[in-house]
Amino acid sequence: MVAKTLRGHAHKYGKNVDTDVIIPGKYCSIVDPAELGTHAMEGIDPEFSKKVERGDLIVADRNFGCGSSREVAPIALKGAGVSGVIAASFARIFYRNALNIGLPIFESSEAADDIATGDEIQVEPDSGTIRNISKDKEYKAAAFPPFMQSLIDAGGLQAYVEKRLAEKA
Repeated sequence: MVAKTLRGHAHKYGKNVDTDVIIPGKYCSIVDPAELGTHAMEGIDPEFSKKVERGDLIVADRNFGCGSSREVAPIALKGAGVSGVIAASFARIFYRNALNIGLPIFESSEAADDIATGDEIQVEPDSGTIRNISKDKEYKAAAFPPFMQSLIDAGGLQAYVEKRLAEKA
């Protein structure tokens, strides 16, 4: 399987970015991912939705997505056009929720430390290779196994299961 290469500019944040700042609670009743995306990162960066361009990536320090098990947090990021998140580490529930909705995430302390806001980034999900095009540097994250890549490519767990069930019908 050849996964889609991710490419965009970095939006850098610090450690312990919790789900309450990724998508403030007052927006959690919004159902449309694109509308939800207009409020993404509002709790930490009120101008984020005006700055982000489709394909951009979030880069953060450790424990990204901590706090509540707010399932809409990765949906809001994806709805804003974020193609992936690179962090030194992720809160476990955010990690699972992100993969469940098809938002690729990559753990790399080296990349998280070195990448700056505005750097142009390219990620190869199949190999876990992260390239900082702006600085001509390369970092490594764990590659997704084929099953997880299929899940992400399908757009998340629900779409993956629906596709598999249709194939068996």
